[in-house]
Formats: sequence, structure tokens, C-alpha cells
Amino acid sequence: MDEHDIFRALLAAQDQGLEVALCTVIRTTGSMPRHAGSKMLVYPDGKIIGTIGGGGMESRVIGDAQAVIKSGKARLESYTLNDPQRGDPGVCGGTADIFIESVGLPPTLVVIGCGHVGKALAELGKWLKFRVVVSDDRAELCTPEHLPGMDQYLVCAPEDLSKHLKITPHTYVAAVTRGQLVDEKLLPPLLESDAPYIGLIGSRRRWALTTKALQEQGMSTDQLKRVHAPIGLELNAETPQEIALSIMAEVIMRYRGGTGQPMQWLENLKIK
Repeated sequence: MDEHDIFRALLAAQDQGLEVALCTVIRTTGSMPRHAGSKMLVYPDGKIIGTIGGGGMESRVIGDAQAVIKSGKARLESYTLNDPQRGDPGVCGGTADIFIESVGLPPTLVVIGCGHVGKALAELGKWLKFRVVVSDDRAELCTPEHLPGMDQYLVCAPEDLSKHLKITPHTYVAAVTRGQLVDEKLLPPLLESDAPYIGLIGSRRRWALTTKALQEQGMSTDQLKRVHAPIGLELNAETPQEIALSIMAEVIMRYRGGTGQPMQWLENLKIK
């Protein structure tokens, strides 16, 4: 098994929509079974392609790789092969630094509601290289003819979305729906998911009324704090395209770990 096999398997996993982890030995010291540049591909179920040395260390790396696949956050881990009595995964006497990264599909943007704003948002999401899923209970709006080039079209009631789509820690949900009653049904199942971002369009008053209704249904304040409502960053946006831009700015801020502060403000802090 050489690097070509690993890279072929990696490309095949991407074609199948599978998230996998690539483990690369960055550096070693002392006696180690494999050296810098050695690679191993790990699947969510623990299956591997390639090896970084076998034994206890490899078993530990596989477990760490599965955690990386779940979180989507790369890690640089150090493994020492000295004393199994202290929990070290071997006795070779060396140390290996291994970089573990999740490799798979780009983040998914789910747009619920394919009206004017939803259409502009989905198109912008595709331009920004997100995988875009659009959903609406109005079949005539959720079609390739109305919205060409999307990755998936789901015609269903908003509250049934999670029955048709697996929402993962890499799924960003933007609900640009048409009313409070829709929101009240939509949010409970979404808040049971692992989505790192759930945004809801509407005025502050609409969100206040939605919050009150959901709290009366038993939802907690902590649960509702997960919802970004009103959705988007404050740009004083008016047109569907401007509103889409404000929403995607917030999505990318969450995805990349940004602050949303003006860059000029950050530069001024450095100067001070």
C-alpha cells in the first residue's frame, strides 16, 4: 500500500460523500516504525488505508482520527513509545508528531424557503463553494428550473426537514421562511440536531413572539440561544441579494471562527 493507493481512496471517499481523516507523520525522534511523510487514511467506522506503524499507537491514532471526523477540527498529536504502564502506546522509545485532518465534502448550507431571499442566498452559497441544499414545501419553487445548479432539492414541510436530511456539525442552516407559525414548527427538530449554525429570518418582534411560543411549549432559554435571529450581520440590507450577503457573512464568520468586527477596528487595536 503506497501513497497513490491512499490518494485514490481519498478521492473515492469524496466522490461517495464520505468524510475521512488523513493522518500524516510530521516528525519523529528516536526509534519509530514509520517516519516523516508516512500517511494513513481513516474512515468513520475505523477502517484504514495505509499505516503509520501498527500496534497500540496506530490504534490510538485511529480513535483520534474518528474524533476529528466528528468534530471537523484538525489536530496535531504527539505519541510517545516508551512505557505502556504509563499509557504510552508502545516501547520503541521514540516520539511521533502526527497531523490529523478531516477531508470530505465542503460545508453544507441548507436554505429553507426558496423565495426571493432564499434564491439569492442559495446562489451566493454556491458561488462561495458551499454544498447547497434547498428546501421548500412549495414544489414549484424547489426545482432546478427555479434554482439551477443546487446539490439537493427537498420538497417537504419545514418541520420534516431532518427526516430527509442528515444534519451534521458541518451543516449550516438558514431558515428564510414566510411566517412565525412555520418557525414554531421548524425550530424544535432543528435544535435537536448538531448544526453549528441555525439562522432565522424576521424582525425582532417576530423572533420575540416565536421565542415566547416555544418557551410555552417547554423549550429552554439555552436551547433558543443557539438560534441566530434576526439572521445575518447588520448591513442595513434591503434587496434580496444584500440580505443574502449579510446572512452568508454571518455563516462564514461562524464557519471560520471570525469576530464580525471591522478589520479597521482590529488594526486600530494593534496600533494601540
